[in-house]
Amino acid sequence: MLFNSFEFLLFFPVVTVLYFILPHKVRWLLLLIASCYFYMFFYPPYILILGGTIVIDYFAGIFIERTNNAVGKRNLLVVSLVANIGILFFFKYFNFFNDNLTCLLHGIGQKNVIPFMRILLPIGLSFHTFQAMSYTIEVYRGNQKAEKHFGIYALYVMFYPQLVAGPIERPQNMLHQFHERHYFNYDKVVSGIVQIVWGIFKKAVIADSLALFVDPILNDPGKNSGLSVLLAVIFFGFQIFCDFSGYSDVALGSARVMGFDLMVNFRRPYSSRNITEFWSRWHISLSTWFRDYLYIPLGGNRVAKWKWYRNIFIVFLVSGLWHGANWTFVIWGAMHGTAMVIEAFTSSWRKKIATKIPSFLNNFFGKFYSFSFVAFAWIFFRAKNTKLAFDIIRKLPGAFADILRIVKHPRLLMNNSILSVDAGQIVFYIVLLLILESIHRIEKEKHIYELIALKPAIVRWSLYFIFVFLIYYCGVFNNREFIYFQF
Repeated sequence: MLFNSFEFLLFFPVVTVLYFILPHKVRWLLLLIASCYFYMFFYPPYILILGGTIVIDYFAGIFIERTNNAVGKRNLLVVSLVANIGILFFFKYFNFFNDNLTCLLHGIGQKNVIPFMRILLPIGLSFHTFQAMSYTIEVYRGNQKAEKHFGIYALYVMFYPQLVAGPIERPQNMLHQFHERHYFNYDKVVSGIVQIVWGIFKKAVIADSLALFVDPILNDPGKNSGLSVLLAVIFFGFQIFCDFSGYSDVALGSARVMGFDLMVNFRRPYSSRNITEFWSRWHISLSTWFRDYLYIPLGGNRVAKWKWYRNIFIVFLVSGLWHGANWTFVIWGAMHGTAMVIEAFTSSWRKKIATKIPSFLNNFFGKFYSFSFVAFAWIFFRAKNTKLAFDIIRKLPGAFADILRIVKHPRLLMNNSILSVDAGQIVFYIVLLLILESIHRIEKEKHIYELIALKPAIVRWSLYFIFVFLIYYCGVFNNREFIYFQF
């Protein structure tokens, strides 16, 4: 079920009202049934796969806690991890590795006898797999008691607000919340609904409006001007941010209405002054997952420098592969890994240079560099294959010639001879992004829903009306999935 669908508009209030009406002892059952229904809206049979991993990890957690032998604990953890990673590999990576094996064998004159399999990727598989793995790892480490209530553990994995695209929660944050009694809290309900509306605005009004411009251009860059391609690359950076952070806002808001607190997944990432800072602000639940369960176990930064750089690069290669079974994602991860290694290597030099430059210039150039690099790397993230990615890159230098032509002949903007759309549409996109960035600047201290709560009633309700009005009249409602659903 999509958050930006009519079905969710009915589903959410019904589930929420029933949640507060029912006694506490059966609320978990309501949420579990609702979450199953939510997930089965996409492709019902795959609920069995999710159920299978839930059973394995539930018993693995209990037996890990009961086992006193260190080797036995480790073996049980390995069984759990192999089961989760094995299912993830089969559905997401089998054909990718099989295709590459075919190419490798073909190069040495051999034939691959392993058949290609038509496999439909279960939606959100990477997200709930990582969430399930964090549970057994934390039980193994002794940081989390094994959950004895099977229904509560199943709900931990399947909680519908964050089931298909995160945030990737930890058991320490979520399991106890399912046991706690939540009372109707007016402030939480209002703030949750405001965050839901803000998330839908980012998705339906900004992200999906930008997609109408971005998709045809980046899917076929050869038919478009260099300036159009450059604008599409820039706009995609905002499209993917509004799409994914919009989902996270709806997830956090939906959970908060019922009294649950999910972890924040985004903190104005395009305000970052370097790539290291960007990854402390973007998809925080994933970056901290890799930090805790891969980077630190590899040794983190508590090793020789060359090993530290290796650890950083490995994490980002794996992160790229986590996002998708395609060489474009591997390249995207390698680009970010390389940037992070370079920043780690030059950290002391950059700090010395920063002391000799006015702070406003340092901030400006840092943010310009960070966004430019991230937007350029998004080309590989979005492209279906490396050929398309390089086709897009080859068009970018032409943007400068197009800008010079427009400076000499401004009327070219009005007849669509350079841009692929009417100039008025570009102005509309820019206005949307100005609204987005204006709210981000306001949110430096507090979230938008906290700031609105401080305003007089007439101001609050006027703002509510304006955003609902904009969503209704400017939103794009064509059952467009969230970008991160494919992961």
